[in-house]
Amino acid sequence: MTSITILSLNFMIIFYEDRNFQGRHYECSTDCADLSPYLNRCNSIRVDSDWWVLYEKPNYMGYQYVLSRGEYPDYQRWMGFNDCVRSCRSYPHVRGTYRIRIYERPDFGGQMMEFMDDCPSVYDRFRYRDIHSCHVMDGYWIFYEHPNYRGRQYFMRPGEYKRYSDWGGYNSTIGSFRRMRDF
Repeated sequence: MTSITILSLNFMIIFYEDRNFQGRHYECSTDCADLSPYLNRCNSIRVDSDWWVLYEKPNYMGYQYVLSRGEYPDYQRWMGFNDCVRSCRSYPHVRGTYRIRIYERPDFGGQMMEFMDDCPSVYDRFRYRDIHSCHVMDGYWIFYEHPNYRGRQYFMRPGEYKRYSDWGGYNSTIGSFRRMRDF
């Protein structure tokens, strides 16, 4: 059984159409499946509390960006591919255990390795460049396309992912991953 402590219940994120927190803005305190009525584009963001997962398309689809508390004066600061953010979800900061199992083949096949801490290079630790399936047993995790926490991001909540498409991946290449916690 997982023990989790929620540290905050006040969520707030502010989206700005222009860089450096300029132009029209929208303050959000809950999940939003479609930001289109409020903003045409998003070039800067202030995250005042907890964690947010942003999505390039409405209804929590497309590229994902995981942001913690802080200021992001342009979309490149959150590793954005463009200025398009169309939906978002909030996640409270939690304390607890973190545990994930990664597999070299779909359906939990092939070699398996279990982690309880961050992994800056999947290849250095696992000897494979691809993760075809995984089981997130405890905590929230972030997969990154490249080593050292760079590139496309995938938010992983507890559950079983039998193939990379289950976490929204376009292919099985994962270069690094880390726990969703204060950095």
